[in-house]
Amino acid sequence: MAVALVSDAKCFNGRQKVFSHESTELGCKMNFGVYLPPQALETDAKLPVLYFLSGLTCNETNFVQKSGFQKYAAEHGIIVVNPDTSPRGCNIEGEDESWDFGTGAGFYLDAVETKWAKNYRMFSYVTKELPSIVEKIFPVNPKLRSISGHSMGGHGALICALKNPGFYKSVSAFAPISNPSQCPWGKKAFEGYLGSDQNKWMEYDATSLVKCYSGPNMHILIDQGSNDEFLAKGQLLPDNFIAAATPTGVQCEFRMQEGYDHSYFFIATFIGDHFEHHAKHLKAKED
Repeated sequence: MAVALVSDAKCFNGRQKVFSHESTELGCKMNFGVYLPPQALETDAKLPVLYFLSGLTCNETNFVQKSGFQKYAAEHGIIVVNPDTSPRGCNIEGEDESWDFGTGAGFYLDAVETKWAKNYRMFSYVTKELPSIVEKIFPVNPKLRSISGHSMGGHGALICALKNPGFYKSVSAFAPISNPSQCPWGKKAFEGYLGSDQNKWMEYDATSLVKCYSGPNMHILIDQGSNDEFLAKGQLLPDNFIAAATPTGVQCEFRMQEGYDHSYFFIATFIGDHFEHHAKHLKAKED
């Protein structure tokens, strides 16, 4: 359970920190960011927490340095936790051969293929080990969690919430890989980590999962840029998710943002709206 401080900086009167620890789920050292808003430093209150999952090729630094989220976390009094996107340095043959599989591309699932199964357990890391660490060390209210993410991390946010009904109060995503079993990125990752049995793929496909969701009310916000090159290439498929979610009663607000691409400029533009979305549900009375 020991964590080591990697970096610490004052930001909007709070502290942006990065920690490292030895992960039991992943079998390697992992870094994660934690933003403590000023409310966490000035009072003894237990605060809500938002987990943010980044996309392909990213690590724990991208969201911390490029999104500008700290301003909004400070305004709303929300602790923000953002992990790395995969195990690193596990010495698995092929882990560094491509940018969209292996290192930096854990896809937030628990691999079953023998070669990857020991270390590539990002789903269990994000939903079990990391929250356990955070809730023991930092002043968070374990009943007030939300989750968000970008691209591969948007896929991660959606499946973490859909597979854990009631665990998160709200969900949001920027340009999520919404139907990975039907897109090139997802097919490559699922084949590699989960094997050829497509029934196993459906266990980590948000479009498949939302069709049978039967948990508490789920509040989802999705932003998508109209000029996103990966939308045009058929990697994201948000329309498939919206079509699957609509008949279920899952509350999903989908916004097509004219002229925006897939970058952190897009995220930085709308991150304030996402914090408004999460704050509304994190601070509401229990459903």
